[in-house]
Amino acid sequence: MVKKWLGALALDVPRYTPTLLNRSPTYLSIRNRNEELERAPDGTGYRCLWKWTSDLHAPKVFPVLGQLLYRRAFRDHPIQFSQDPEKLCIKPDVSFIIGHRGLERIPQLRLTLASIAGQRNVAVECIVVEQDVQPQMKDQLPGWVRYVHAPPPTAGMPYNRALAFNQGVKFARSSLLILHDNDMPVPCDYAAAHVGKADEGYEVINLKRFIFYLDRKTSEKTSETYDIHKPVGIEAIVQNLQAGGSIAITRKAYTEIGGMDESFVGWGGEDNEFWERAETRRVYPYGSLPLIHLWHAPQPGKRSGELAMGKQLYWKLSKTEPEIRIEKLIRRNSQNGATD
Repeated sequence: MVKKWLGALALDVPRYTPTLLNRSPTYLSIRNRNEELERAPDGTGYRCLWKWTSDLHAPKVFPVLGQLLYRRAFRDHPIQFSQDPEKLCIKPDVSFIIGHRGLERIPQLRLTLASIAGQRNVAVECIVVEQDVQPQMKDQLPGWVRYVHAPPPTAGMPYNRALAFNQGVKFARSSLLILHDNDMPVPCDYAAAHVGKADEGYEVINLKRFIFYLDRKTSEKTSETYDIHKPVGIEAIVQNLQAGGSIAITRKAYTEIGGMDESFVGWGGEDNEFWERAETRRVYPYGSLPLIHLWHAPQPGKRSGELAMGKQLYWKLSKTEPEIRIEKLIRRNSQNGATD
């Protein structure tokens, strides 16, 4: 078994070096040996032809390959940090929406916000929804960020990511939404690339190709120095993160598929279920952009039991066609006033 695995790895490694040294973006086609990719019609990205996420194998054995891929990807799509966005206006091109609870991830959130402020050639806004009984973090945010305090319906309720996004969407001033996690800095062309695809008529846009999971030491140092150019440690390079982490959708499509399902209390499953309903719209699924995921301790209250409940709910709902789930959610939303 070990020899077989090493043999497969040996076939993976030689593909990295010429691809990473090439001036063209062929590095986007790097994958594990038994995986298949579909190239975008315009040649700018790739769609993963498998359902769940996967880690690139070879960089875990030879970390230098991950370092080379990291530098190559962010050379094409650099991250720029700023304290204020390049453009601020009443009608932004993109609304980033971030849900948050607690103070533990404030350093990760600040770095993520600084990368959003560093977007170029588009006007952006960012709405941070604090889902907690008492407001704690308003003073921790830059002045340009729109803060929303949204207490959970009941005290002690586990974090509800779907509810946070639904509440944030109500305050968005753009017709294009990016539902974004609080620990993922993005390259400076991230928002503009999504606007370009929305202008082509796409309603749901997933441009993530590689997500670089930095280790604890590197993440903490990066949060202090705002320097992401020389990472020391990369724990994993993840592909095919569909609705998780960051996803763009038009406000119209978001409303018409029922928003996010607030039945997912706790963690897990809500992004997979949302993606299945989102796929009923005109989707651009070809990834071309790199993102960073900053290390953090598990969110307080994020227990294996909550993850299991989320997964169980997803498997239960997935047995029903997305169109039927959309009808039920829209009906529920109209009764509860959950989404606009």
